[in-house]
Amino acid sequence: MAEIEGGGGGKKKGNKPAAKKMSTRVDFTPMVDLGFLLITFFMLTTSMNKPTTMEITFPDKEKPKTEEEETKIKASQAVTLILTDKNKIVYYFTSQDGTPGTPTVIGYGNEGIRKFLLTENRSRNSAVDSIPIYKEKFKSKEITEEIYKANVGRIKAFKDGLIVVIKSDEKATYKNLVDILDEMLICNVGRYAVVDDLAEPEKELLNGVQAQL
Repeated sequence: MAEIEGGGGGKKKGNKPAAKKMSTRVDFTPMVDLGFLLITFFMLTTSMNKPTTMEITFPDKEKPKTEEEETKIKASQAVTLILTDKNKIVYYFTSQDGTPGTPTVIGYGNEGIRKFLLTENRSRNSAVDSIPIYKEKFKSKEITEEIYKANVGRIKAFKDGLIVVIKSDEKATYKNLVDILDEMLICNVGRYAVVDDLAEPEKELLNGVQAQL
C-alpha cells in the first residue's frame, strides 16, 4: 500500500510543549488502480498506425512468348516517361521506326504530368470516365467488390489504351518513382512498366533538353 506519513509533535524553545501535530497519511492505492485502468482503456480503444502501402501487380515469370503470341501495340499508344533532376519528367512518343520522338519537359502535379496522362488516357479509352462511377457504387454497396474489380480491370485492360514506360536517370529520387506510380493509379492507367536502364538515344535526348531542366 502506497502512503505518506507526517511526523508528530516536538518541543519548542524554553521547554514549552509544542502543539501536537496530527500525522498525515495519504493512500495512493486508488491512484495506482486508476492508472492501470486508464492504460488498459487506451490499449483496447487505440488503433495502431498501419503502414501506407502501394499495391503493384507484377507479371508472372514465364517462358518468353513467340512472335505470334506477343501483343502488338501501336507506336502512338506507348509514351515513355523519364524521371530526372529537379522533379522534372521528360516524356516522348516513339516514332514508327522505333526512335524517340520530340521530347517534352513537364513537372508533377495537377497541371503537369497528371493532366497529360488523363488527357492521353481518355483520348484512347473513353471508358475510364466510368471508373469513378463504379467506385461510388461500390462504396454505397450497390455492387459487390468482385463486380467492381471486374469492371475496372476490364476497362484498364482495353487493348488500344495508353501504355506508359517509366524510366529514370541517376538524378531522380525514390520519391519521384513513388509519385509517378501514384499518378498511374490516379489516372487509371492500366498498363505501365518500370524499366531500369536508359538507352543511348534516350541519354542523348536528355542532354538535348538540359537547358529546360
